[in-house]
Amino acid sequence: MAKRVSMLDGHGKKASTARVRVAVRLRPYMEKNEDKVCVRGLDSQSLEIINWRNQMETMQYQFDAFYGDKSTQREIYTGSVFPILSHLLIGQNASVFAYGPTGAGKTHTMLGNPNQPGVIPRAVRDLLQMTRASAEEDWTYSITMSYVEIYQEKVMDLLEPKNKDLPIREDKDHNILIPGVTQKTIDNFSDFDEYFIPASQNRTVACTKLNDRSSRSHAVLLIKVQKSQKIHPYRQLTGKLYLIDLAGSEDNRRTGNQGIRLKESGAINSSLFTLSKVVDALNQGLPRIPYRDSKLTRLLQDSLGGSAHSVMIANIAPEQKYYFDTLTALNFAAKSKQIINKPFSQETVQAPVQSILKRPREDTETAPPPQLKKTKLETVEESPNSSTESLSKHKLQLSSLEPAVVERLLKLDKILTEKGRMETQLLSTPKRERMALLKKWEESQVEIERLKEKQKELEEKALAAEARLERSTGSDLEMSDSSVSESMFREPLRSRATSTAKTKKVLRVLPMQGQNCQVNIQEETIPVVKKTSRKTSGGQENEPGWEVNMRTDVLQNGREKILQFLNSGSLKELKSLQKIGDKKAKLILGWRELNGPFQKVEDLTAIGGMSAKQVTSFLKANILSIVAS
Repeated sequence: MAKRVSMLDGHGKKASTARVRVAVRLRPYMEKNEDKVCVRGLDSQSLEIINWRNQMETMQYQFDAFYGDKSTQREIYTGSVFPILSHLLIGQNASVFAYGPTGAGKTHTMLGNPNQPGVIPRAVRDLLQMTRASAEEDWTYSITMSYVEIYQEKVMDLLEPKNKDLPIREDKDHNILIPGVTQKTIDNFSDFDEYFIPASQNRTVACTKLNDRSSRSHAVLLIKVQKSQKIHPYRQLTGKLYLIDLAGSEDNRRTGNQGIRLKESGAINSSLFTLSKVVDALNQGLPRIPYRDSKLTRLLQDSLGGSAHSVMIANIAPEQKYYFDTLTALNFAAKSKQIINKPFSQETVQAPVQSILKRPREDTETAPPPQLKKTKLETVEESPNSSTESLSKHKLQLSSLEPAVVERLLKLDKILTEKGRMETQLLSTPKRERMALLKKWEESQVEIERLKEKQKELEEKALAAEARLERSTGSDLEMSDSSVSESMFREPLRSRATSTAKTKKVLRVLPMQGQNCQVNIQEETIPVVKKTSRKTSGGQENEPGWEVNMRTDVLQNGREKILQFLNSGSLKELKSLQKIGDKKAKLILGWRELNGPFQKVEDLTAIGGMSAKQVTSFLKANILSIVAS
């Protein structure tokens, strides 16, 4: 179960809030025929830019760090990025993102080249070294990476390009995550190169008038560092590092964007404008921060006003033609450094309590098999018949846990009861529907109990009838054959309500002889049922069959009644006969209108759809039904 250690450092001491640290990097001058510059550095933290309202004045800005056009990749990384990496080893989050107009050198700052590696390769290399150096006997480290881009408000997986338009979610602890994103484990820097270089080639770039390889998307590299304890209480600390290369804001009049480039530019500028609104809302203390207005700000929710140690590297250009882009970037950087984050250590305690939560499958109607093991929680709450030694043992196991953990386990155990399980399944339904379903379920339980009692009553009556029958026929009676014969009388009837329940019958069962037996029913209107064995051509006996023998007058009376039904019955009356459906009833009426009344029942073979064998079956079924009624 997860435990959020809010605003604590790795030693459990109170940690202060962390302000977003802002560093500004000035790109080298790149124009050939012009020497006008609009910005220059004053010292390692401040710079000045010409006031566009009055060319004789300048405006000064002060940040956490300023890196001039002569600064190296190592200086920027060592001065602003490396200090926050140690927070990852104690389960805290960190983020570094490059901001600025297009062509100001953001991608170079984050990626660099083989001769001058940027922030990303340096940070990954140092993290791998730090985990190896911090390895302890009782702790293990693992590092995974994910790489995505936000292109036209869609999150694309760069490690697995087929994963497109991934969602961004927030868990119960307000951590931002991307479900379904590809994660790769890296054990050394060569593993990182193997995954990162092909993924970087999948990023969307294009040529504009200001940049030969202009980024058309925001790229986000997520490095997750997990520190796991090998012994009790199996703590797990998880720190995440976001390395973000933002696409630059663009002036389409200077970039010459058209068609798809214009659409990409619109998406980039829209997301950066939402980012500016988020910063303003945080600085003003507004109740609603518009993180959800764009995918970029949603992903930066941890970094701006969230739980991460954040560093912004604002990249600017010195040329006069970039003046307003530079001024906008400096104003945004000045607002961003006022944002306060509240980092905390994300700790998960994986105590071995999973077996406590496991319960054997229970059947509501039958007791659980004795071989099923009882859970620890059940043993603790068992009746006093349990052994004192076992009870004290399990209480000791629970007492070793934290009180909050024990309380949650007891609540979970209560939920996992029969009714609790059902209520849990209905939590996603509205309350009114849930209450109606529960009421219906309770009514069905009452009905089931009533039917069980009725079944029990009928079984008792059947046993009493068998006892009376045994007393009347002697000790050598065989009740199984009488039960079978009685079921045979009910089989042809259309409704079981018209079975022999209303007619009292006195059965006399003769002793069995070999494979044959017969049951004589001493009542004038009931036929005699015989059990016979059917033989195959090879002389072997198959399963026993049944044959019905009746008195001649009963048979004749039944045939006359059926013939009368066939000649005078309506469609509804014909359908009430056994083995006569709607189609056959209509055929009988049509045949009767054309040819007159039936002379005998066997004439049914003339209407079509009924064979002689079916007519015989029809006769038997209806005569039995008439006799029983």
